[in-house]
Amino acid sequence: MPSLTQRQSTAAAELRHLFAQRIAILDGAMGTMLQAHSLTEAQFRGERFAQHPHDLKGNNDLLCLTRPQIVEAVHYAYFEAGADMVETNTFNANRISQADYRTEALVTEMNAAAARIALRAARRAEDKYRRRCFVAGALGPLNRTLSLSPDVNRPDFRAVRWDEVVAAYAEQARALVAGGVDALLIETIFDTLNCKAALFALDRVWEEFGGHIPVLVSVTITDQSGRTLSGQTTEAFYNSIRHAHPFCVGLNCALGGAQMRPYVEEIARHAECPVSCYPNAGLPNAMGGYDETPEQTASVLADFAAEGWLNLVGGCCGTTPAHIAAIAKAVRKHNPRPLPVPGESRPLRLSGLEPLSIT
Repeated sequence: MPSLTQRQSTAAAELRHLFAQRIAILDGAMGTMLQAHSLTEAQFRGERFAQHPHDLKGNNDLLCLTRPQIVEAVHYAYFEAGADMVETNTFNANRISQADYRTEALVTEMNAAAARIALRAARRAEDKYRRRCFVAGALGPLNRTLSLSPDVNRPDFRAVRWDEVVAAYAEQARALVAGGVDALLIETIFDTLNCKAALFALDRVWEEFGGHIPVLVSVTITDQSGRTLSGQTTEAFYNSIRHAHPFCVGLNCALGGAQMRPYVEEIARHAECPVSCYPNAGLPNAMGGYDETPEQTASVLADFAAEGWLNLVGGCCGTTPAHIAAIAKAVRKHNPRPLPVPGESRPLRLSGLEPLSIT
């Protein structure tokens, strides 16, 4: 039977201590940093996959096998910028998403390699800066959704089944945990049912390991409607996953910080655990790029910190180590969001697309 390492066994207590002391810092965008290298198809393939029968350019997760030194350098750059936690380069490293590249058979190896790479960077940073550096195994939203049909003429159709999603998440999480990550981050959630499948899968993994590590959850509000792609409000989403007792819950991606403001405030008002926020560097421009400067992003997040909404903060699409350094400096003077006092009266929280609280 696999088991947790000593490092993993103490991660929850160490993270709780960090969150109580100050606002913790998450990394920025891995994809933005990798895209800056302008890697060619041949560079994505490396020697090992030179004859692979499908294009591989754009499969950033594969770089953990073909260009590990580039991935490690990105992780280390974020630690140098002040990040307390980095995410593994595994956003799409699951069987369902990797099927687009015909690389499903590499999922376990890919995630194990990603964990080793990030942990190497963490240990280097720990040795240099004499502080605990955490690694979160990133579990992305998948490129298939359980709640919505991809065919407008067949609303009952689903491109994937519940059991397939659970199996994909379990396979990925198992490899990340075996690889030694300190926590898992289910992120960029646009479909709550996918998230529930991930949480269900993790229960299976914890049984296998005889213990568990912290699970952080981050949802995406897709536009100014204030709802996920599957239609839920922020509070309704929280109510939907509250039973799983996430270590931390928050928002990331899709919007810039300024547009996230009401939704961060909403989740900070209701969450019984720490709250995270890692927005894009503003809204995308006409070319799909991001123009918000480190100072602009940091200013918005410093305002959130001043309001007392944050425990963990970082950046998503378009953010770089310069953004993370500016964010870390900007929130340093602000206290972390206090957690609700255990034992306080709590209402019954239910949800559909809208929340329902019964006191």
